[in-house]
Amino acid sequence: MESGNITGVSEFLLLGFSEETEVQLLIFGLFLSMYLITVLGNLLIILAFTSDSHLHSPMYFFLANLSFTDICVTSTTIPKMLVNIQTERKVITFAGCFTQMYFFQLFAGLDIFLLTVMAYDRFVAICHPLHYTVIMNPQLCGLLVLMSWILSILHALLETLMVLRLSFCTEVEIPHFFCELNQMIQLACSDTFLNNVVMYFAVMFLAGGPFLGILYSYSKIVSSILGISSAQGKYKAFSTCTSHLSVVSLFYCTSLGVYFSSTATQSSHASAVASVMYTVVTPMLNPFIYSLRNKDIKEALMRFSEVAALKGPVVLGLKKCP
Repeated sequence: MESGNITGVSEFLLLGFSEETEVQLLIFGLFLSMYLITVLGNLLIILAFTSDSHLHSPMYFFLANLSFTDICVTSTTIPKMLVNIQTERKVITFAGCFTQMYFFQLFAGLDIFLLTVMAYDRFVAICHPLHYTVIMNPQLCGLLVLMSWILSILHALLETLMVLRLSFCTEVEIPHFFCELNQMIQLACSDTFLNNVVMYFAVMFLAGGPFLGILYSYSKIVSSILGISSAQGKYKAFSTCTSHLSVVSLFYCTSLGVYFSSTATQSSHASAVASVMYTVVTPMLNPFIYSLRNKDIKEALMRFSEVAALKGPVVLGLKKCP
């Protein structure tokens, strides 16, 4: 295959999952449904936080940011795939591919940092309850989210610039449903040693580091809960972090599952199918986990729906007035 300058590549082909028409229609309906559920579910979490003063606390502030990030993660990949299926074209432009790769890296990294910050918030709430409001003040919460954004932006920019320096073959087919970093590096015709080094170090420090931080936070949380004498106190303390623990477990288990499955099978198609778990399924399930396991969220959503129901007749009544 002829190799050429990076300026000679104007577009890439996203192969997706299947070329059969019946399967394509099934995939379109399935992914459209999952995308709409993800956006609607996470928007409800954000609306509950913004409209209900009872939820104006650090934990729900971080949760609203996580919901926004989950919407952005899926919005960087799913709409383009749906458009390609609808138009029966698998083409994505050079600029579009690198833009998609940059924003996916940004929001995926932000997801990891926010989960870590939320683990720290639960650690302070359970292990240092008397100092919680002092430690988790609005300034610190804002700073933690800002630092998460800055680190994610810098990491995504570094990875994207590192791939931009590579040369690609004149015809590039990506065996995935979006421009994934590892796939892009594998398709390059030039030397990718430096890219692999940067990518593995980034995974180790920006994914492994936060994961160790989450494990440390929950080890302290568990030891503090075990020190509580009453069974009711233990249940109440642990119930405040079960939702977050479920989301963390789902995110990291699916991510590790994708990594090990792609390593074992060496199949790009299998990796694309497995990556659906953490890029689509996990953001879709997060709102359900938090709403079903969190009493405050359920009450806030009920109050929000009651207010919306009351405003409807009032607006209709005003329209009927001459």
